[in-house]
Amino acid sequence: MNIQYATRGALFAGCAGLAILAAPAAAQDAADMQQDSVTEDDGPGIIVTARRREEQLLDVPISLTAITGEALEQQGIQDLTQIAQQVPNITLEVSRGTNTTLTAFIRGVGQQDPVAGFEAGVGLYVDDVYLNRPQAAVLDVYDVERIEVLRGPQGTLYGRNTIGGAIKYVTARLPDDPSLSIRGTYGSYDQADLIVTGSTPITDNLKIGASGARLSRGGFGENINLGTENYNKDVWAARGTIEYDSGPVFVRLSGDYVLDESEARQGTRLIPSLFTGAPVLDDVFDTRAGLDIVDQEVEAYGGALNIAIDLSDTLTLKSITGYREDSSTSPIDFDSLPGADLDVPAIYENDQFSQELQLLYEGDRLSGVFGLYYLDANAFTAFDVALFTTGDLISLPGLNAQTLGDVGTETWSVFGDFTYDITDTLSISLGGRYTNDKRSSRVLRTTFIGGFSDLFDSNSAAIPIAVTSDFEGSETFKDFNPRASISFQPTPDHNFYFTYSQGFKGGGFDPRGQTSAAPDLDGDGDIDFDDQFEFLRFAPETVDSYELGWKASLLDNRLNIAIAAFLGQYDNVQIPGSIGFDSTGDGVNDSFIGITSNAASADVNGIEFEGSALVGRDFAGDGSRLNVNWSLGVLDAKFNTFIDAFGNDVADSRVFQNTPDITAHMGFVLGVPAAGGMVDFLGNASMRSDASQFETANVFLDQDGFVLVDASIVYTADSGLFSIGAHGKNLFDKEYIVAGYNFVAGGTPSGTPFVPTLGLEGTLTGFYGDPRRFYVTAEVNF
Repeated sequence: MNIQYATRGALFAGCAGLAILAAPAAAQDAADMQQDSVTEDDGPGIIVTARRREEQLLDVPISLTAITGEALEQQGIQDLTQIAQQVPNITLEVSRGTNTTLTAFIRGVGQQDPVAGFEAGVGLYVDDVYLNRPQAAVLDVYDVERIEVLRGPQGTLYGRNTIGGAIKYVTARLPDDPSLSIRGTYGSYDQADLIVTGSTPITDNLKIGASGARLSRGGFGENINLGTENYNKDVWAARGTIEYDSGPVFVRLSGDYVLDESEARQGTRLIPSLFTGAPVLDDVFDTRAGLDIVDQEVEAYGGALNIAIDLSDTLTLKSITGYREDSSTSPIDFDSLPGADLDVPAIYENDQFSQELQLLYEGDRLSGVFGLYYLDANAFTAFDVALFTTGDLISLPGLNAQTLGDVGTETWSVFGDFTYDITDTLSISLGGRYTNDKRSSRVLRTTFIGGFSDLFDSNSAAIPIAVTSDFEGSETFKDFNPRASISFQPTPDHNFYFTYSQGFKGGGFDPRGQTSAAPDLDGDGDIDFDDQFEFLRFAPETVDSYELGWKASLLDNRLNIAIAAFLGQYDNVQIPGSIGFDSTGDGVNDSFIGITSNAASADVNGIEFEGSALVGRDFAGDGSRLNVNWSLGVLDAKFNTFIDAFGNDVADSRVFQNTPDITAHMGFVLGVPAAGGMVDFLGNASMRSDASQFETANVFLDQDGFVLVDASIVYTADSGLFSIGAHGKNLFDKEYIVAGYNFVAGGTPSGTPFVPTLGLEGTLTGFYGDPRRFYVTAEVNF
């Protein structure tokens, strides 16, 4: 602890000293370098690769937000989830009980269960390499060229598991000249970050670069039972790059590493204990969680090899090779109390290899891409579920239901997407992707008595008393995803388009499924493998989307807007669920099992409106400016059918999870020249309407609508050698729930007693978004 505080103190001193170090350098260079506007990311000139080829943002006939690295840095955005405040119809949150696992939803489609066997609904790509699992996917923002958010199904160009959309994290290319950048941050809760980035050319064609990051912050709260911090951050990260560029041949080899040793992020109880009577804590960031059988730790690393070869003036061959691996342990204390009433230590181990080949054609009227893709991935999850169904919660070993899930994925696809300019103003695009997606699954569930298993406790005395699930099966899912669009550009500053697109999310087998609970589904009087197979199996889900949009750059590029209206048909919706289960027949639930079905269909319709405007220029000296930017997303997401476990259609009483009807933001950037540079004043207000954590509304966990307000003041020297900024996040200190657990019934209407559905304490816990924070960031470039 003393070393930690000493490190933070040194970083604080370093941040303060950066200003002194850089001031002379800034004064040496004349002001011939103009600061880019933060709202430039909404302008038509930014180049994106949403359709796997370089295009101007205005020319792409899909809903797309692109945010430049400069804009992210100037706003003080530090991790991927924070961009959700300014992108319509998107939810990005840290998953419950974790520090770096990502929960992502776009236009109502996503997945919040990180267990192996469930697939994401939003694809995340780092330099065009798909991340197959959500663990370690809450990416910290540094060395970023831009982040692209593609909304709507992207099955043709990005493949499986992009039915909600895709997020592209594009790292920065190495500069031509030797460079060194040092960036430090100090702020509330003893936040102390240091990022060092350097690169140099080795020859005329060869460059190398590397970055290292130390990211730390004290906890927003405290685990008052264990005496540890809650919601803290303790991360080491590094990234290295080698680039070769001879003109017709470009090769980029990159690798990254992340080690997260933050304390376990535990929830806070929303109701008193139903067994011990422990009251609700005053601070929503405090917890009484007692599980410490394993440490919270995440280690992730990977590499990518990108090769582009210009075969001719019109043909380019690209190869994208990727490998990633991550492992993590997590003590998830569902009930957030000292007793092991619902304690779940978990292990996640994931690895993947992917290879993609693209042949791009760029002719006078025809352009497009043809590609092949292959992915070989494995995801392993293991967790104990410690439950005490009778007696003293503190001392009785009780029952432990262990689940092991091992899921293999082997998928290949062939795809193409081409645009033909019929005239100078009218173009059509056609594309399609065929996917062969094989899922192999092993589910082993064992009931122990006597404590945690030896997987988590080397001194375990637990005795296995029953195997309740021993399943091994595989299935191949095949799908074809078409895409078509027509675009009309009467002038280069307008794009009217209509796009049809489709996507699918892979099927599989419920990783929490219990074969001993399988009914006689085929009615042959015998519960056999076929019944167990169908009981655990769930099919792919699909989305068909129809989008009508208009993008424009008006008033000599002073006003940029993008408007889209869309209809989404969401079929075979996968509904993962967990229910309490009595494995011993004594009338008391002693475990929980998964039941996942394609039980629903839905319509997801809405509109999106984004824009930026240069309101004024040169009103307070040369280079002064006032920009405003905004976004609005409106969703009407409604289940048409929703068949519950009893065969009843309960669509009228089900809602979309993590999907507010309205998301909006309004921001401004006021730039004024001063002291040989530019001082930018930034403000942003983001609003989210009411949202539910699960398909069944819950007045205790569901979050009412709220507004977050951020502000920044940033000084940047005209030379670009130095900048310093002060940032305030969540200025009005709004408390808002982002995730939770619910294993109780009752509670409504007010006064109705709660009844635990699993365990005795009554698990109803919540996890909250970040509180008000202030921090200062300084950067020196050499």
